[in-house]
Amino acid sequence: MKMNDRSERTRRLAICAMMCALGVVVLYLGALVDVLDISMAVIASLFVIFTVIEYGDAAAWTVFAVTGILSLILLPQKLPAAMYLLFFGFYPIIKEKIEKAKRRWLQWLIKEIVFNVCLVILMLLVKYFVYLDGHGLFVFEVIFFLLANGTFVIYDIALTRLISLYVFRLRKKFRFK
Repeated sequence: MKMNDRSERTRRLAICAMMCALGVVVLYLGALVDVLDISMAVIASLFVIFTVIEYGDAAAWTVFAVTGILSLILLPQKLPAAMYLLFFGFYPIIKEKIEKAKRRWLQWLIKEIVFNVCLVILMLLVKYFVYLDGHGLFVFEVIFFLLANGTFVIYDIALTRLISLYVFRLRKKFRFK
């Protein structure tokens, strides 16, 4: 192995480790301030986006897994880690794969199915492990479900624009490659 190959691998490992550390710190902030839990899970997913663009899927899955596991272990409140693990952490990785479908309606259908499955799992976890008395919340759950789906569409469009901004404008300034 050449010295350049070894130093490149070491650099890649160091950057991925920094992405994990930053993700855990951001999720920790979300755990400390309850109103920031969703937004910090979204911000933590930005580190996964950066990793998938610069280093590929394998590195991104590793950053996602390490950040999620460390967050579950270290965070005083687990909801930001759960949201990160159940959707926000892996969605940027699979988004690229979903958008390779030729038909736009098929892309959105798959995205909505993935989001709704993750949302149902998260709602069930919250209902049965956080709020043990879940009676009388059906109307709230339906309204939350509809609002969450609308917010997801906005999130996906914003994510696409953010990725485009990074790839076409900001990437040259960082010069990671």
